Amino acid sequence: MAHNLKDTIIALATPSGVGAIGVIRLSGSKAITLTDIAFKGKKLSKQPSHTIHFGTIRDERQNIIDEVLVSLFKNPASYTGEDVVEISCHGSDYIIQQIIQRFIGLGARMANPGEFTLRAFLNGKLDLTQAEAVADLIASSSESDHRIAMQQMRGGISKEIENLRQELIDFAALIELELDFGEEDVEFADRQKLKDLILRIQKLIASLIESFKLGNAIKEGITTVIAGRPNAGKSTLLNALLKEERAIVSDIAGTTRDTIEEPLNIKGIVFRFIDTAGIREATDKIEAIGVEKAVEKARQSSVLLYVYDNMKLDAPEIQEDLDKLFVEGMKVILIGNKFDLYDRMHENAQWNFDQNHHDKSKAGNWKVIYDKWKEQGFQKTWISSHDEMHVNQLKDQLFELVVGDAKMKNNTVVSNARHYEALQKSHDALGDVLVGIDSGITQDFIAMDIRRSLQFLGEITGEISSEDLLDSIFSRFCIGK
Repeated sequence: MAHNLKDTIIALATPSGVGAIGVIRLSGSKAITLTDIAFKGKKLSKQPSHTIHFGTIRDERQNIIDEVLVSLFKNPASYTGEDVVEISCHGSDYIIQQIIQRFIGLGARMANPGEFTLRAFLNGKLDLTQAEAVADLIASSSESDHRIAMQQMRGGISKEIENLRQELIDFAALIELELDFGEEDVEFADRQKLKDLILRIQKLIASLIESFKLGNAIKEGITTVIAGRPNAGKSTLLNALLKEERAIVSDIAGTTRDTIEEPLNIKGIVFRFIDTAGIREATDKIEAIGVEKAVEKARQSSVLLYVYDNMKLDAPEIQEDLDKLFVEGMKVILIGNKFDLYDRMHENAQWNFDQNHHDKSKAGNWKVIYDKWKEQGFQKTWISSHDEMHVNQLKDQLFELVVGDAKMKNNTVVSNARHYEALQKSHDALGDVLVGIDSGITQDFIAMDIRRSLQFLGEITGEISSEDLLDSIFSRFCIGK
């Protein structure tokens, strides 16, 4: 690494800025010794671990810098696995800087970003997925984001990966044994059992890969675009969802010309709603830019809320818009707005309700389009954004659309792009093992592909890691962690 991990390091562990208290953390072999020099109170080296002591921190002239509480954690029972001291002082920037400078003068050095957690990883207190989860936990902004980070910090994905690796290692050992007896043409590893194992592991890895769509979306927030024709009620819907007048609403077509973005937490999931310009042939250059941006935003979104006035639009026109907006993998809810103006007899109707408002001779066209929507997994609902009728049900529908099938509370969810990439590579390597078994290639090539898969799985938890990888991961941490 670019820094000496034998140094005693120091950093502010709480956010900078004036506050009631600040917590300064030291870690390393001299953490207690250096603190004993600056701290006037009980002799810390003679105190038991996990104790708190009151006293003062003094400068080199024995002037009092501050009254503090010192928390003592002796190795190996600490976050980093080293001796750790945490000094709780008053939250003045001046006091904090004076204390840090005092310890630097005694021989400590400023910690690099993520260095405390890096030491925890190197000292076996955390594996790499747990270490990365620490940063995710600090950055979590919703209940679901927090739940995924806690699951990983407690070893959720690590356990899954370790179980997969161990089964592969057991078979790889038999394959490697065959190589030692190559001239005798013996076979210790049953090829059919190996094939069954590979298929089962591939299935488990595929489910983890699939969970990344949800995990990454939760981590970053669910991008949800509200699109539709002018005067369909898009801006009114945004205001109803947020319960505030965020977007300008008027009867003049083309009122919204630029995108409006607002986050909303629904049952612990952050949805990033984006209100867009109405989809139509623009009447001027500025509106044309707005329409172009609306289409672009929609095609980049995870969820599309297509809002329309059912009394003015029929299915072929809706499909015409969807052809511009929809991309594979997008979740779509078609929202029939202005429900307060409709005949209440249609309130409980399902996919064929629109036929009641249109020429019966066109029913065949409607059915073809509806069947296509169902096949693509589109959902449909009625609302009145004007008086907020069914808006709460729409929120429930959005939540279930995103997390309902994933059973996030019970299953391991991958939210880290590095893990996702390694899982994909491991899955591909296992595919090469299957090809090798079916084609009857020699065991040395099969062993090579198994080793590749094991390597990629090992990179996830840090059992196999490089210095560059560790630098890349921990450089993204805050300094005090």
